[in-house]
Amino acid sequence: MNPELADSPFLRACRRQPVPRTPVWFMRQAGRSLPEYRAVRGGVPMLTACATPDLIVEITMQPVRRYGVDAAIFFSDIVVPLKAIGIDLDIKPGVGPVVAAPIRDAAALRALRPLEPGDVAYVTEAVRTLTGELGATPLIGFAGAPFTLASYLIEGGPSKNHDHTKAMMYGEPDLWHALMDRLTEITLGFLRVQIDAGASAVQLFDSWVGAVAPEDYREFVLPYTRRIFTGLAGLDVPRIHFGVGTGELLGLLGEAGADVVGVDWRVPLDEAARRVGPGKALQGNLDPAILLAPWEAVERRAADILERGGKAEGHVFNLGHGVLPATDPDQLARLTDFVHETSAR
Repeated sequence: MNPELADSPFLRACRRQPVPRTPVWFMRQAGRSLPEYRAVRGGVPMLTACATPDLIVEITMQPVRRYGVDAAIFFSDIVVPLKAIGIDLDIKPGVGPVVAAPIRDAAALRALRPLEPGDVAYVTEAVRTLTGELGATPLIGFAGAPFTLASYLIEGGPSKNHDHTKAMMYGEPDLWHALMDRLTEITLGFLRVQIDAGASAVQLFDSWVGAVAPEDYREFVLPYTRRIFTGLAGLDVPRIHFGVGTGELLGLLGEAGADVVGVDWRVPLDEAARRVGPGKALQGNLDPAILLAPWEAVERRAADILERGGKAEGHVFNLGHGVLPATDPDQLARLTDFVHETSAR
């Protein structure tokens, strides 16, 4: 890693080192809120875009050019590695990932073969191009965590209550653990491909794990999340762990082994620091909906988050979930400048 990149505010904050200012990036910073994104995605299905190196590079770079954020996040989707190993799925507009044949028995597990680097050669190509273009700006690779991937595969698509998922977890624990074991290896493989190609940090998204009680997380989820972070430990890249609705799980997310714990908007950052415990940086945690309010409301909340984030050993400013499609890009540009100027040491 070149010294200028290693010294970036984002990577320093992830490593709990002193920073000249609080770094900022936004989950889903490249996406439907940007007119330039809508222009290049016009008529191109999501999974096609995620497998086209030129589009991946362009879309990943768009928010870096527009906002001057401190990190880029690789444009992809959490189901890309599943598609790459041959799972019949599609991302339907307005719905999300839809799986043609949900996995609900041992026979169906055979579809989940290991991911090989050649399955996602377009990822390697795009990451290598991006790291060249980004220079001193870090690139964050990412993957979906096994619980969230399992939920999509078992339910067949997005689910409000995760009925089939929990039924398997509680009623067929051997099948559950076999499924999680396979998804853990696929996720590890996908993250390693991105790191080997040059990504300088990774984030594990466990979007739906807030549906699980702490004792169930410890038994049915934590061993697999921990295995992923342990498997990446020797690669010298910061590891970020993020989930939605995970206020009651923050201590366990800290136990899983990431360097940075992402916090959604439901728990103030100073309280999150207490729950997560020492030895971790925090990321977050502005409510994405606030960006639809007048600037005065955004500024007030952002200032509060910066103050509370100062109680953590390291703080990366972000939203508590992804940018909403109706967000005015000018609000995000103004917010980036505000975070940089207000936090400048």
